[in-house]
Amino acid sequence: MNQFDVIIIGGGIVGATAACALGTAGLAVAVVEARVPVADTGVRDARVFAITRASERIFSALGAWDAISARDSCAFREMRVWDAGGSGAIHFDCADIGEPFLGHIIEPRFIQAALLDRLQALDDVQLFCPAQFRDIEIDEDQVTVSLDDASRLTAGLVVAADGAHSPLRERLGMQVRAHDYQQSGLVALVKTEHGHQETAWQRFLPGGPLAFLPMSGGWSSIVWTLPSVEVERVLTLDRDVFHDALGEAFEFRLGRITDSEQRKAFPLRRLHATHYISERAVLIGDAAHTIHPLAGQGVNLGLLDAAALAEVVTEAQARGKDAGGVPVLRRYERWRRGDNQLMMSAMDAFNLLFSNTRPPLRWARNLGLSLMDTAGPAKDVLMRHAMGLEGDLPALARAPKEESRTA
Repeated sequence: MNQFDVIIIGGGIVGATAACALGTAGLAVAVVEARVPVADTGVRDARVFAITRASERIFSALGAWDAISARDSCAFREMRVWDAGGSGAIHFDCADIGEPFLGHIIEPRFIQAALLDRLQALDDVQLFCPAQFRDIEIDEDQVTVSLDDASRLTAGLVVAADGAHSPLRERLGMQVRAHDYQQSGLVALVKTEHGHQETAWQRFLPGGPLAFLPMSGGWSSIVWTLPSVEVERVLTLDRDVFHDALGEAFEFRLGRITDSEQRKAFPLRRLHATHYISERAVLIGDAAHTIHPLAGQGVNLGLLDAAALAEVVTEAQARGKDAGGVPVLRRYERWRRGDNQLMMSAMDAFNLLFSNTRPPLRWARNLGLSLMDTAGPAKDVLMRHAMGLEGDLPALARAPKEESRTA
């Protein structure tokens, strides 16, 4: 009963997506998750995800999207970005590339609930919850995972989807390179005098970007990147003082802030594993990489990891290959690590460039924004890549008419 093809440590959004993809393909999957799902209290979550079209396709292919979108998702059709240090600005509109929207803003609890329902509907997936990973033994042809209740699970492959502080990654001795941005992300729910216009707004400030992400009912979720030394002061501001400070930082683009709730903050760090794989073990999602949130790509990269790994493993199984062996897993690592590194480097470059107050750099970046805004084809390519409509995508993330990836 405790023999599986794949064991996934971590049943969050990325781990559950990997389990659904593998289970749908007929592999026997064990999912080990420490936290028991809590009942939905109806309280909004200030921290949201900007789900790309590629991620939407993954959820659709796994049968989860209808349940997700039926809850409280908000499609956004435009994005406006501008620099506090000059006149540079860029405007993205889905109509320019013939798409109905750029993406969706969704609370994590809705995604998690839909994926849990899908997991429980799959005969080949078994959820161990609440259960905690304790230890692992790696033999030539299998891994054995020990849980906190003394039960033991065996499989040909174990997947670390247990977050940035991954206990499994640490137990395996897999190294990471980390960088502290000395910034924190303050999130809150706010209501503005004027509607958000189904638009994602972002202003680059010297201390970090400020984003307003559209939600239903006229609310927006903000992500305000601040130097860590300042964030505690902003967290404890009187409500009206906070509204004034936030409105001023946003140039009152949507009028005054009229209401707010759930103010909280989290530190920002970049983390990237030097290797994503070892014998019979692989990292996905935050266990492999964390990224600056300024473009909202973190969870989307993790979902592409999950889809790519599922594709590599199921193809290997179908061809009678050892899916937990390094030769097979190396294909996943080559596929995903380079793309993730490129996105991380781009976000770091944007963060550094727009936080620099030196006049020559300020002039150059404003000119660059303005030129890109008028460069139709180049802007369209950038938009399509950000939406997950271009690039070396897993089959689950592609439009149905596209051919599946070849080995």
